[in-house]
Amino acid sequence: MTATKDKAYADRLLEDVFSAYFKARKHKRNTSSQLEFEMDLESNLVRLYEELSKGSYKPGPSYCFIVDHPVKREVFASQFRDRVVHHLLYDYINPIFEKRFIHDCYSCREGKGTSAGIDRIEHHIRSCTQNYTTPAWILKLDLRGYFMSIDKTILYNIVSTTLCKHWSKNPSTSQTPCSDPDFIDYLVRSIIFNDPRENVIIRNHASKWDGLPLSKSLLHSHTDKGLPIGDLTSQLFSNIYMDVFDEYVKRSLRIRHYGRYVDDFYVVHPSKGYLTELIGVFRRFLEERLGLTLHPGKIYLQLCRKGVPYLGAFIMPHRRYPSRRSVTQFHKAMSEICSELQRATPSSGVLCRVRASINSYLGYLGHFRSHRIVCKRVDNSLITKYFIYSPSLNKVIIKTKPPTNNHNIKKSGNIIQSA
Repeated sequence: MTATKDKAYADRLLEDVFSAYFKARKHKRNTSSQLEFEMDLESNLVRLYEELSKGSYKPGPSYCFIVDHPVKREVFASQFRDRVVHHLLYDYINPIFEKRFIHDCYSCREGKGTSAGIDRIEHHIRSCTQNYTTPAWILKLDLRGYFMSIDKTILYNIVSTTLCKHWSKNPSTSQTPCSDPDFIDYLVRSIIFNDPRENVIIRNHASKWDGLPLSKSLLHSHTDKGLPIGDLTSQLFSNIYMDVFDEYVKRSLRIRHYGRYVDDFYVVHPSKGYLTELIGVFRRFLEERLGLTLHPGKIYLQLCRKGVPYLGAFIMPHRRYPSRRSVTQFHKAMSEICSELQRATPSSGVLCRVRASINSYLGYLGHFRSHRIVCKRVDNSLITKYFIYSPSLNKVIIKTKPPTNNHNIKKSGNIIQSA
């Protein structure tokens, strides 16, 4: 390699590191890890670049904590400098794998997500039932402790084999970091085979792990298995790992009405017997090829017309409702908000925070038939004292001059406004 190419390679890598930094800080501004990194931003980025170029980079300690909503989970969060490297690798290899993923994979992909996943399962049901005019069944399955069961060696072999095939078919005419097999392999190995439990920083008391199954804890998984929930690369690797199963379902079994979101997948078919047989077929393939286990308590087989819960929605013929868990969380959040507003006169900052919280729930519930649920909670004296609810906009607005008592409040149609 000539000196000119060496300099061009180095300049491109430094540029990519800076680009990855700006992506990593998006939606992460003012976090302690990000602020600490930015206190000496230029030096930290240059130091990270030098470690990457010399092959001396190693991931640092992770932060481990428990989140309770929407379900209890153990999260391993990498330090900000490691998140920069995650974005760097993601930018390099995601375009390669994105072309391979099936259309009906909706997790952690641009232009996809839960809303698209809900729309798609409804499309599959309508297509298979000819718009609910003929009967069909839906089989919905889940995996036990998916992230904690991912075999690192199998994952690395899948990633490595796919990348090698891509580079052999698409040889690069220029030497750049994104087309350097040795450099990308170094990043892949550094991230996949990193053990986040080494020097981990625990941010919760041990009692917070009470009630969390061992199969969902990376702290109790085997050394050669498990990916940390919370990293961008883990989201990508989880799709790459299950893409083997997606290809088997779509290409080998030629199943048309199939979709997946992370480890939650479904098949729609007119025959109940066929779906029953599929359970055993899926179980054997997942265990033999990927070392994964179907969750025995989450096998859902039901007539489509009776409804199906999926991604926070309950889908019925020609209509969809929010799931019970989502409605319960909304009621709980609104009760907490009312209690907070009742304790003392809220400041403008508190009102802005409360408004954001309420509108977040309203935005989610707006995708479903939930008018009665929303009106029941928003039509509350404490809420109407400080906010105006607009059904047409599906959001609440802070009143410029909150009334001093509830007698100054009146309702006009469905829009709550001050007298």
